Amino acid sequence: MALLSDYPWVKTPIIISAPMRLISLAPLAVAVSQAGGIGFIGAGTDVNDLETHLREASELIRDAPVKGTSSSTLPIGVGFINWGADLNLAARAVGKYKPAAVWFFAPHKNADLVRWAQAMREVTDNITKIWIQVGSVQDALDVAELCCPEVLVIQGGDAGGHGLSQGAGIVNLLPESADALRAAGHGHISLVAAGGVVEGRGVAACLVLGAEGVAMGTRFLASTEAQIAKGYQSIVLSSRDGGVNTVRSKVYDSLRGTMGWPKRIGGRGIINQSYLDAKDGIVTEDNKKAYAEALQRGDSGWTENGRLTAYAGTGVGLIKEVLPAQQILDGIRQQAKEIESRKPRRSKL
Repeated sequence: MALLSDYPWVKTPIIISAPMRLISLAPLAVAVSQAGGIGFIGAGTDVNDLETHLREASELIRDAPVKGTSSSTLPIGVGFINWGADLNLAARAVGKYKPAAVWFFAPHKNADLVRWAQAMREVTDNITKIWIQVGSVQDALDVAELCCPEVLVIQGGDAGGHGLSQGAGIVNLLPESADALRAAGHGHISLVAAGGVVEGRGVAACLVLGAEGVAMGTRFLASTEAQIAKGYQSIVLSSRDGGVNTVRSKVYDSLRGTMGWPKRIGGRGIINQSYLDAKDGIVTEDNKKAYAEALQRGDSGWTENGRLTAYAGTGVGLIKEVLPAQQILDGIRQQAKEIESRKPRRSKL
């Protein structure tokens, strides 16, 4: 497994915290890596303060080193939303701190990632590995050919936050992508599963499907290190039946004013009054005004006739408590290993 050699501090099964914009910052990324996972800072589209976040991560690791790492590499990753991020600023920060990985997502076209991959490899002397998130078999094949990434993050349609508006769940997407990549001569690329997985049973399933590791975002919304409003965290904990009570649309982007996303991408969030008021996906000025008023209410803007965006995946109903990243990873790994160790049961066909 290439991930074990490229990231020597990790424990198996390999758990990755996704680079959630504004939420996954230095404290969470470092805590996940210190717990034997791979933590990512979510730089998103605005990378003006990326050096500040990387400096903080470097200081946290200096005070509490991640076992099995060298001083030449920062044992975390950084995620970029490529339609909006500034490549020059990003490359300068990455070249200075040399994180172990960079994660690319949502370019306007896949060919845009070629110069991103080239730049990151040049400024880090190939130390920093390239991860690219995709949501379809064709995208996996395209970016494999264009960018030769070390890792492809295969995101199923159950994922929270942004992803393809139309796409398969991870159960089908991962093996089909693996087969297609192998047939095209790209079988050496490590595959990380993502989308709707929040605990050890899902991790065990993804490993059977062929993943080397599993990335999670929604589960880490309920971590003590996440930079998240209490109201947002509260609605994550209280939500159930995520396949019914979350939805992928462009409504939340319209309300938040983040309209640069490629047309084929939408954001999955917990259904709230703002979504229900957007008839046929159309956001009115009254809806925008009500959303702005909810922002002024703080935490209650999520919980009392909630209007504020709470991005989350369909696995949200399995999350019951807020825990430190160390306990989250320990529990997930233990559950996955217990499942793996069970002897197969005989069944009659």
